[in-house]
Amino acid sequence: MMITKEVEIGGKKLTIETGRYAKQSNGAVMVSYGDTMVLVTAVASKRPNTTLDYFPMSVEYKERYFAAGKFPGGFIKREGRPTEKEILTGRLIDRPIRPLFPKEYNNDTQIAAFVYSFDGENNPDVLAAVGASAALAISDIPFLEPLGQVRVGRIDGKLIINPTMKQVEEGDLELTVAGTESSIMMVEGEGHESSETDILDALKFAHVEILKLIELQKELVAECGKPKMVVEKEVINEELVKEVNALAFERYKEVVYSKLAKEDRYAKNDEINAETLEALAEKYPEEEKDIKNILHDIEKDLMRKRILEDGVRLDGRSLTDIRQITSEVGVIPRTHASALFTRGETQSLTTVTLGTARDQQIVDGLGEENKKAFYLHYNFPPFSVGETGRYGFIGRREIGHGNLAERALKYIVPVTEDFPYTIRVNSDILESNGSSSMATVCAGSLAMMDAGVPVKTAISGIAMGLVKEGDNSAVLSDILGNEDHLGDMDFKVAGSENGITAIQMDIKIQGISFEIMEKALIQAKEGRLHILGKMNEALAAPREAISQYAPSLIFIQIDPEKIGAVIGQGGKVIQGIQKDFNVEINIEEDGKVAIAGVNTEEARKAKEYIKAIVTDPEIGMVYSGKVIKITDFGAFVEFVPGTQGLLHISQIALERVNKVTDVLKEGETIDVKLLKMENGKFSLSRKALLEDQNAAAKKEEKKED
Repeated sequence: MMITKEVEIGGKKLTIETGRYAKQSNGAVMVSYGDTMVLVTAVASKRPNTTLDYFPMSVEYKERYFAAGKFPGGFIKREGRPTEKEILTGRLIDRPIRPLFPKEYNNDTQIAAFVYSFDGENNPDVLAAVGASAALAISDIPFLEPLGQVRVGRIDGKLIINPTMKQVEEGDLELTVAGTESSIMMVEGEGHESSETDILDALKFAHVEILKLIELQKELVAECGKPKMVVEKEVINEELVKEVNALAFERYKEVVYSKLAKEDRYAKNDEINAETLEALAEKYPEEEKDIKNILHDIEKDLMRKRILEDGVRLDGRSLTDIRQITSEVGVIPRTHASALFTRGETQSLTTVTLGTARDQQIVDGLGEENKKAFYLHYNFPPFSVGETGRYGFIGRREIGHGNLAERALKYIVPVTEDFPYTIRVNSDILESNGSSSMATVCAGSLAMMDAGVPVKTAISGIAMGLVKEGDNSAVLSDILGNEDHLGDMDFKVAGSENGITAIQMDIKIQGISFEIMEKALIQAKEGRLHILGKMNEALAAPREAISQYAPSLIFIQIDPEKIGAVIGQGGKVIQGIQKDFNVEINIEEDGKVAIAGVNTEEARKAKEYIKAIVTDPEIGMVYSGKVIKITDFGAFVEFVPGTQGLLHISQIALERVNKVTDVLKEGETIDVKLLKMENGKFSLSRKALLEDQNAAAKKEEKKED
């Protein structure tokens, strides 16, 4: 039976339909908004996965080119590995949904979202998230409660729900917000130095629309929802719990209440775990997993209790203390710029490379192909956490963290008209113990200043955490890795001293209040400003000049009709210029020519050469030309690039010339004067220049007499 529900969101009709597509899934819906349509399915295995100690849920989001009437690029003409947009959207779906399952539920679960129609205006990502919630809600999968997801934009101070892609570009704030009936579950977005009040207002504005989406799903569930599968409650062996606590509780308490470095803490934890397992191995030979879980809970409970009761964290800091910060710039000699930012045991080594328009990143997808002149790459090698692992594969986490840092920094990047370089920022995380993405923001800001990029302002970032038990809660500034793992929230905020440029929030519980979010934002601002002060001690303003190793860019504007002359047949002319002067040339359709070369003087020569190509020859002008060919009656001289003229034998010298080769050689460069232009043919003279020189010399002699 096909069922359709609809609601108005942001002035447009959003429709959820079920019972027509993918009926063998546990749950399936088609979500429509404008002419954008996304099919979302939810499927779960019949039995729990007992081999894993985490919830095995995966989310796949696919944008099919046919949805926009396009063909995939490349030779194969088939969609291949996921794009960054697809990966980031999958994360936007996964993050708010993951906390909304029973703790005991461990069945393999998969959400699949496929874009079947794209109207060029309405972004399918938030529709896919709504569809994922709806598909889970009507299925027999034990999803605790439905959620909604919307995008918020702001233009001229007015907030907009689900703005079109064009409106997003025109606005100064963009947030993707997911929430349940009682609270916000996830936030991701960027602003033009937005205030904390701006962010809170946008979240509250979003939640009103989220409630409509939740009510729509409830109506759908009431008509076609399946009974939820029974999840067996975990049977707690109280005797085992007592024995584990007897062996490990006091030892864990000593570790939790000690101020230790990350590796020392892990080493002591491993020692406690190993000795506890060994002591109980004979009595409980098949309970190793349960013992490990009890040990984990002991550490978690002790850490949280100390924070809530004493206001003291694992490393001895108060709730608002920021770890020690050191910032260095120019640490790598041959890169165009570099910065080493260390906060506690988290360290980012970030470099900046300046390039030309050819180095811009091409972004293809359902929308129009576009180019990015600024992009950031984030890398998290295994050694940063003291582990071995696979290299060469960029994970979804790395793409997500890099995107967040890129969004934080892109606002301060100058427009290409003011700084015509392509900018690549690369962050390698060399150590990690909490919030490496925010370390990347700090290092990236410093590195761009070191590169001489005229950024608007410095940007710093901080990660906030939360421990919440009932009505008692504590917001933590600059969280450790353990505080993220054992806490209830990961709230990252980046910005300048004037406001927020990027924000990302994920929670691990069913929701938090706006009061807690407001407190976290205010506390984050204090921490952000503290970090900015430390960064400014290393470098407070962009350097006045770019690196000597960066390409010098010189521009010339030519008549668009002369572009062909500069390129030449088969690219022969432009390739010759690039080879002769060791430069890189990029020509835009409007006739703007960019010349890039490490040697500035060679770049200037290339500019003059191009200028000569596009400048029409003038009678009486003197040119420096190259002898191309010698004949019995004279020589052909290329006096303008790509244009030859005849230097007749009678115009070579003052005296009579019997044989041209007595005076000239092929390949020789000489000065000539343009005497005449007729029917596209040019007559040159060297003799006229010599006469002019003689006349000038005689005039000078008379002055001396």
